[in-house]
Amino acid sequence: MRVDLFDFDLPQELIALRPASPRDSARLLHVQGDVFADKIVRDLPSLLNPGDCLVFNDTRVIPAQLEGRRGDAKIGATLHKREGLRTWRAFVKNAKRLKEGDQVVFGGGVTAMVGERGADGSLLLHFEGDEPVEVLLERAGTMPLPPYIAARRAIDERDQQDYQTMFAREKGAVAAPTAALHFTPELMAALAARGVQHETLTLHVGAGTFLPVKADDTKDHQMHAEWGRIDAATADRLNAVRAGGGRVIAVGTTSLRLLESAATDDNIIRPFEGDTAIFITPGYRFKAVDGLMTNFHLPKSTLMMLVSALMGLERMQAVYAHAIREGYRFYSYGDSSLLLP
Repeated sequence: MRVDLFDFDLPQELIALRPASPRDSARLLHVQGDVFADKIVRDLPSLLNPGDCLVFNDTRVIPAQLEGRRGDAKIGATLHKREGLRTWRAFVKNAKRLKEGDQVVFGGGVTAMVGERGADGSLLLHFEGDEPVEVLLERAGTMPLPPYIAARRAIDERDQQDYQTMFAREKGAVAAPTAALHFTPELMAALAARGVQHETLTLHVGAGTFLPVKADDTKDHQMHAEWGRIDAATADRLNAVRAGGGRVIAVGTTSLRLLESAATDDNIIRPFEGDTAIFITPGYRFKAVDGLMTNFHLPKSTLMMLVSALMGLERMQAVYAHAIREGYRFYSYGDSSLLLP
C-alpha cells in the first residue's frame, strides 16, 4: 500500500509534552465499530465486559541515551537492541566520525568500542569493563524520550517516573509501552471489581519504533526486530479467556505485536521467546486479539498502519480527524483510544 495513505496534518500544539495527572484522567476515545464516544481512561471498566482480559507489556525503560566523545568529535548514541551480554546496537549521531575499533568515552568514565555498521546505519557498541551494562547506563545515561518531546524541552527528573508504567519490571526497553502509562492502582482495582482480568508479557521496545517509514510503499519498509517473551502459563490463560467468551484486548501496540507473533493460524496463542519483526498493515488477519487500547500515533508510521489494519483505513482516518477536531493530545504522553472492531 502507498505510505502516503497513512498521512495526516497534526497541529503542533496537540503534541503532549507532559502526561495527564493523575494518569487515569487522560481522555479516551472509545471506538466501537463506527460509533465514537468521548470518555476518560477512568471510564474503562464500564466499557469492558466481565471476563475480558487486558494484556500489558511489563518492560522497563533503561537510561539508553548517551553523550560522549571520540577525540574532538561529539557523539550521541541511543541504544535500541541488545545483541549480547555487553553489546548493544545503537543509532549514533555523528556516526561518520567513527570507524570500527574506535573507542567512545561517555559520561561517568563509561567507554565502548565501535563494532560493525548495520545496513540501517546503526552501529554495534561493545561496552568495556566488568560492571553490568545496566549499571553503566544508570551512571552515564539519560531517559530516552521520543524525539518529538526531546526536541521541544529538556529531559528532567519528572520523566524518570512519568516515562515508566506501573507494570515496568523487566529492564531492556528504550521506549515506554505508552498505552499503559494511563493505568493506576485505583483503576486496576476498579477493573478487577468489574471482573476484567489482566496478564503481562515482555517486549523490549526499540528506538526503531520512532523511525519514519521512508519507503513510498509499505512492501519496501524493513521493520526493526525486538525481543519478546510470553510464557506457557500466560499463553494458556489467554487462550482460556477466548474459549470462555471473553475478549483479549492488548494495551499498546507492543503487546499486540507480540501476541500476534505468538499466535498460530488456528488462533491459538503459543509460548514465545525471541525476536519479532512483525509488520502489520491493512489486509492482515488478526489471530490473537479482539481489541486494542492505544495512544494516537505519528503520521505515516508503522503504528498508524497497524491500527488501520485492525479498524480499517477509512475508519481510522475518521477517528484521527475527530481526535484532532476535539483537541485530543497526541503521542507518548498524550490521550488514548479504545479500538474495538
